[in-house]
Amino acid sequence: MPVTDRTRLTRYGHRQVTDRAALHDVLDSSLVAHVAVVGESPTPAAVVLPIAAARDGESLLLHGSTGGGLLRAAAAGQTVTATVTVLDGVVYARTVFDSSMNYRCAVVYGVPTVVPDEEKEEALRVLSEHLMPGRWDEVRRPTRRELAATLVLRLPLTEASVKVRAAGASEDAAEDDAVWAGVLPLHTAVGAPRTGDDVPGGVPVPPSVTAGAQRLAGWLPPYR
Repeated sequence: MPVTDRTRLTRYGHRQVTDRAALHDVLDSSLVAHVAVVGESPTPAAVVLPIAAARDGESLLLHGSTGGGLLRAAAAGQTVTATVTVLDGVVYARTVFDSSMNYRCAVVYGVPTVVPDEEKEEALRVLSEHLMPGRWDEVRRPTRRELAATLVLRLPLTEASVKVRAAGASEDAAEDDAVWAGVLPLHTAVGAPRTGDDVPGGVPVPPSVTAGAQRLAGWLPPYR
């Protein structure tokens, strides 16, 4: 990936990864992006909201209600910043100061475009398949009213940075080696499905729930 003034890391630059496959990996490993814009008000301030997101080729799809202020601002041509972070471990050093975290983080800058009506249903299918693999074919299609109430934005992955830490503690060799140091790995845990109270008895848990649990647990690759 090209490095720009905005994407160049100024701290721990050796952790910057410019391989586009690494960007795809981070985005595909998360269900949520934190999206920021500068809000319009008498006292403008940055507004950051978590939004369900999915990569579609070389763009990131973001969706929400047409009444959402952040998405409306983004749809109006504001530059946004989308951040996705995956925590892989807590790093225990021999001092609190040197303790850290292992992570994969992607930051995407750009001006999103509104997905047109004729492409909206397909974009929602991509989002659905990322969040709940297989669910799209188990339920009815969105109605015209539901589509009209939903805003989908496409943020290009043209300008992005990836930062990765995957190591043990970095500390002074003079620290007490009798104190334990190491990494506590982190991963997504998936619980047993909970059937809704209004679901009639005998309705089985569908394959999409099993597929979603397997993917979240890392047993299956991302949708795309």
